[in-house]
Amino acid sequence: MIVKRIGPLSLAKVSGVLYAIMGLIIGCVLAFVSLLGAAAAPGAEAPFAGMLFGVGAVFFLPIFYGVLGFLGSLLMAALYNVAARFAGGIELQLEESPAIGPHGPGV
Repeated sequence: MIVKRIGPLSLAKVSGVLYAIMGLIIGCVLAFVSLLGAAAAPGAEAPFAGMLFGVGAVFFLPIFYGVLGFLGSLLMAALYNVAARFAGGIELQLEESPAIGPHGPGV
């Protein structure tokens, strides 16, 4: 089988969602670290600024990552389609699993 064309919009939608999930995870980690930093430095001048930055990351990073993932994947799929016309696409060798027949699992 040869992948001759990728639907840019379908790839971009899936990638956008996956990147948004990744941004949410990274935002949660960043929020947790900033809260720990604010708690570890009780004499700091503006502990709420660090906490606000961390909590804001939970909202901002999923949107930022999702939009960049969507646009980047849209561009890469479109570029792949152009390159595949000249290079012939990506060859895939697929093998049918013995546990999953042509009519689905266990059939």
